[in-house]
Amino acid sequence: MPSDQNAVLADVASMLRSVLGDFGDDAEITMDTTFRDDLGMESIDVVSLAGRLQARYGNSVNFALFVSGLDVESVGELRVGQLVDYIADSLEKVPAGS
Repeated sequence: MPSDQNAVLADVASMLRSVLGDFGDDAEITMDTTFRDDLGMESIDVVSLAGRLQARYGNSVNFALFVSGLDVESVGELRVGQLVDYIADSLEKVPAGS
């Protein structure tokens, strides 16, 4: 995994632990961790995560666009690695100095 993905994974894991509160403290968060089955995230948790992503990455990462093409079942099966890859790809597209 490229170092930028490692940094994004660390950021996302930190955000997830904040969203999940006490439950997130003990959760191992890897690229294969699923939002629903492994972390037990509910829709309100996903909304909170989206807000944190917006605060961290600004308009460079559009979480709503990322999940807009997914049905409810697919969102539930979403892996942290899919989000990390999306963020890393989005950040690569941002012009230098932006």
